[in-house]
Amino acid sequence: MMTIKLSLTRTVFVALSLLLVAALPAKAQVDVQVDAGEVQTAWRLLDYIAVDYEGAVSNGIVTNSAEYAEQEEFAATVSAKLAELPPKPQQQALLAQSARLQRAIADKIDSAQVAEIAHELAASLLVAYPIPLAPGSSPDLARGAELFARHCAVCHGTDGKGQGPAAAAFTTPPIAFTDSERARQRSIFALYQIVTQGLDGTPMPGFADLPTDDRWTLAFFTGQFAFSDRQAAEGERLWRADESLHSLIPDLDTLVGMTPAVLEGRIGEERAGALMAYLRRHPDAVVQQAPGSLSPTRDRLAQSLAAYVAGDRKRASDLALSAYLDGFEPIEPILGARDSALLGRIEGAMGEYRAAIQRGEDVEAVTRRVQVLNDLFDDAEKVFAPGAASNLSTFIGAATILLREGLEALLIVIAMIAFLRKAQRVEVMPYVHAGWISALVAGFITWVVATWIIGISGASRELTEGFGSILAAVVLLSVGIWMHGKAQADQWQRYIREKMSKALSGRSAWLLFGLAFIVVYREVFETILFYAALWTQGNGVAMLLGAVSACIALALISWAMLRYSRTLPIDEFFRYSAWLIAVLTVVLVGKGIAALQEAGVVGITPLSFLPRVPIMGFYPTLQTVAAQALMVVALFCGFWWNRRQAAASSTQ
Repeated sequence: MMTIKLSLTRTVFVALSLLLVAALPAKAQVDVQVDAGEVQTAWRLLDYIAVDYEGAVSNGIVTNSAEYAEQEEFAATVSAKLAELPPKPQQQALLAQSARLQRAIADKIDSAQVAEIAHELAASLLVAYPIPLAPGSSPDLARGAELFARHCAVCHGTDGKGQGPAAAAFTTPPIAFTDSERARQRSIFALYQIVTQGLDGTPMPGFADLPTDDRWTLAFFTGQFAFSDRQAAEGERLWRADESLHSLIPDLDTLVGMTPAVLEGRIGEERAGALMAYLRRHPDAVVQQAPGSLSPTRDRLAQSLAAYVAGDRKRASDLALSAYLDGFEPIEPILGARDSALLGRIEGAMGEYRAAIQRGEDVEAVTRRVQVLNDLFDDAEKVFAPGAASNLSTFIGAATILLREGLEALLIVIAMIAFLRKAQRVEVMPYVHAGWISALVAGFITWVVATWIIGISGASRELTEGFGSILAAVVLLSVGIWMHGKAQADQWQRYIREKMSKALSGRSAWLLFGLAFIVVYREVFETILFYAALWTQGNGVAMLLGAVSACIALALISWAMLRYSRTLPIDEFFRYSAWLIAVLTVVLVGKGIAALQEAGVVGITPLSFLPRVPIMGFYPTLQTVAAQALMVVALFCGFWWNRRQAAASSTQ
């Protein structure tokens, strides 16, 4: 019981103290009179005491005399350095805490209590004498691997287990970065301090001569050894699915100052381990970017190119996909509203870059592709520049988006309503209305969830669009062929007499509900994401006016279509509807495959000699063209069969 209480107490104190560290500003300026190196040294020694004291004392008895003597020396050094700092109101309190730490070590008290005192003092030190706690930008872990192999692997081993070729010659063995218990208590900031200044009394040298960015990169790289790839994969899933985790670790400051043990106290051991495994491998995930920033995209592209140059094609491909899904895709709606042509060029170039990696193009060619993309990003950032979005451009973007997306759904829903009227089956109409109304409600819920609960990752968006489009296309394929088959008046009359009562009962009515829901929700989902992006850019009044204008236009189109359909002869109505749905089927399957390509589910084989026509779902890749060709063949076969059946019936 005593052990449990002490463990809980330690967790609470550690959490409170390190949260103070995490709460400091990202670029806190050191007082000009303060030697940042002295503060860093004191903080590093306190962290070392908190982590390693338990290896020297157990149950009030010294178990390692050399380690215990080192703990006493470090505590005395901390007191001396605190006394040398420039006078501040908090200095005396720090000295009192330091004296308390020395007494605790002298009395050989429990390690949990010593860790509490040391962490409290470390946090108080940084509050009184703030120093920069985080890198200015996201570290490049590919660079970290190179630095570790060059400077660290000889002692710590390539696997970080502390068993490198030179380890056997040392009295004090190198730290095993794979030690999960030690890793629980050590932050990235602590590792950075060790990399910078080394460890006094050990063979660990300092690397203060390395650039600051390289030292941060090494700290992040060594900080990932204690966590598995399986944990990292689970951590990525959690980070993308649970928006509340973003508030726990909102920036690099918080990430580098937080230990896994502190995070465990807030979200549990398993989730904390998974999240730390992911974020220490992908610190760019927490980098706060201004809306419209392409920095994450550029960073991951650079990492992808570095991996490709190093011969790791799989990692290069994964990073290229991440550059799109996690970097570019979230701001895609904004760019689409302001410059759809540029959006298409960037999407095409990013797809071609991924395809080039898959084909194994030479390094020079792949490098040129990255340069082309960076040039396109330069153009995009001009579009994102403050003031680039005028009221007029926002109005046009909002109106165009809703009109484009709404029209695709409207054509299908109106066709179903007109069909039911022609068939004189108005009692089934509520199923269609329930379908599109439910889609609107589901869209509203999606907006709430995306805005305040979990957010929607780039992959989730593309998968939703992709599978939704393909499902709608498959359903429309059967509907289009069916309508074409009823284009003959005599056949239609026979159908009315013999089969209509059964065709629109039970499952068929629910099929109409499902079709209305799918086609409308897909478009609502897309529109919501675009509007959410536009809203963050300001000009809210212009956006709302654009939306209202589009709604009025859609209402007029609906009225005109329904009115015109009433005057059409039954055979012409079915013929025109069949061809309209056939076209929409081809469009949707093209868009679906393109979305799955962007999500990394379907491969990309560019056909650069073909044009890109997104409004028709036509994208210059072998996969999209093949899918659309297959759909055309299916429609042709269906229509041919209908004509054959009609001809056979007429001869009877």
